[in-house]
Amino acid sequence: MVHEDRRIEIKNTDQILRMRRAGMVVASIHQALRAACEPGITTGELDKVSAAVISRMGAKSNFLGYDGFPATVCISINEEVIHGIPGHRVLQFGDLVSFDCGAYIVDQNGRQWHGDAAFSMICGGEEHGRPEDLQLLATTERSLWTAIAALAKAKHLGEIGDAVEEVVYEDSLRFGWEAGIVEEYVGHGIGTAMHQAPDVLNYSTRANGPKVKPGMVLAIEPMLTRGGGLTKELQDGWTVVTVDGSRAAHFEHTVAVLPGGVWVLTAPDGGRAGLAPFGLSPRAIAPKG
Repeated sequence: MVHEDRRIEIKNTDQILRMRRAGMVVASIHQALRAACEPGITTGELDKVSAAVISRMGAKSNFLGYDGFPATVCISINEEVIHGIPGHRVLQFGDLVSFDCGAYIVDQNGRQWHGDAAFSMICGGEEHGRPEDLQLLATTERSLWTAIAALAKAKHLGEIGDAVEEVVYEDSLRFGWEAGIVEEYVGHGIGTAMHQAPDVLNYSTRANGPKVKPGMVLAIEPMLTRGGGLTKELQDGWTVVTVDGSRAAHFEHTVAVLPGGVWVLTAPDGGRAGLAPFGLSPRAIAPKG
């Protein structure tokens, strides 16, 4: 999925509130998929779960039809990193399943406002997960929240990648193995289109990146593996897998930069629980009326 617009779009408070509405649709998709992800279900049936939530909440899918993508959710299993196409595959106990979900709403002027978020889980419950899979999930999710916390105080976007790398290093010492960082696919700006500038890297570079400004809205999405970070695309033209066959995890939130902090638009609590370990609270905008 390519970024459609290279201009960094700055949103006002009303526009961020519209994106919060889209974010709550995505959060509801996550909740429904977590409940439905049980051994014996097919990925195609899970796509129907996602589609039903989008329809019920009066939103539209921003995945379905995107460059020909045939479903409302990307479902990637085990060594699949992202962009897995739902179909007839039956989930098994212990599968590491990643869901990348999106939706948009349309305002009175016909403009789209998008939400995008991802999570990974063990099918059948964590008691069926391999120890290193559970460690991979913990590291990937922690890297997301550490990156979001870094954004709350960041001067430049490069601090997000620095935060992800710091967590990977710390957990390599804690667990005795180092997760691979997927560098070929990165986060992005989001707003009136699903993919916009700027790129949001999950790794450190010498460049600081663009300055962080209030009104930016970013999709932050670290993808980590139990092995190397190299990937390849399968013949279906979508599914991305690890070259070495190692398992992968993916966590993502849509995050708005506000004066004095951030608001996690795709988290029901705005990011309160995820930011609390860092001594931070979300900077929510109260709806008018």
